Amino acid sequence: MKQMRVLRMRVTRFGPLALLLIALSASAMASCGGSPDVASRKTQVVAAFYPLAEVVRWVGGDLVSVTDLTPPGAEPHDLELTSNQVDAIRDTDLAVVTGGEFQPSLEDAARQRSGPTLVAIKSPGIKGNDPHVWLDPKTMSLVVNATAAALAKVDPAQSQVYKKRAIATNKRLEALDIEMSNGLANCDRRVIVTSHDSFDRLGARYRVRVESIAGFSPEEDPNPRRIGQLADLVKKYRVTVIFTEELVSPRVSEVLAREVGVGTEVLSPIEGLSPEAAESGDDYFSLMRRNLAQLESALGCVSR
Repeated sequence: MKQMRVLRMRVTRFGPLALLLIALSASAMASCGGSPDVASRKTQVVAAFYPLAEVVRWVGGDLVSVTDLTPPGAEPHDLELTSNQVDAIRDTDLAVVTGGEFQPSLEDAARQRSGPTLVAIKSPGIKGNDPHVWLDPKTMSLVVNATAAALAKVDPAQSQVYKKRAIATNKRLEALDIEMSNGLANCDRRVIVTSHDSFDRLGARYRVRVESIAGFSPEEDPNPRRIGQLADLVKKYRVTVIFTEELVSPRVSEVLAREVGVGTEVLSPIEGLSPEAAESGDDYFSLMRRNLAQLESALGCVSR
């Protein structure tokens, strides 16, 4: 400040132009040394894994900065938080987690926060504790609405923007739901076998019976009795394929498929993007449509 007073005394004899230059210089110095412009700050959000991070991006757009806590190619059930991630969960403006003990350590860290946390399966309108809410487009719409409401509470000045983006996103989800309803309406078979228990919400929506080898966690070891039950079921209902997934080993699914004489195909639980999917530009909507094509083929569906 002493330097600025000296500058003013030295240049006053040069007139208004010099004074204007000094004022601009002072403003720049204050900007460099002061706090950032609060109005230009993005809302900071941490999301548990890919589908929830996508919802925040759809609704928040350029108004938010999203940190996906599960790296690309990682299986979210296996996530072990680093100290930096724990700090990020604690300090962020909003945390978004799945709930239902889908990622226990992450959900526990979120419970320690003093700030707001959105638990996806507790979004208004969602029933049951199955955490795989994103695999049913209609249920995913409820998560979108809850995300818009949560962002609006954190950033009320932009609440109308979040609302409009949620409406636009839900139109895309509605179109996806119509595609899936039509694609799975007329099928020769109604039973699928998957590597782990993640497709029940999808199955309930589109009248597909889902039988899984493992439980909610794909790393859960199935017992021999379960394998025997599934082998009988495959034969009884003329199941043509055992579904595996991208981010976990297909070993058990392949053993079952060989035992009953059918093939394997990938049905994505969309719990994360594989490096290949990320590189090719895939996203939630393209993966859901790829799943639809796989189901239509496996079930012998015919579009009207």
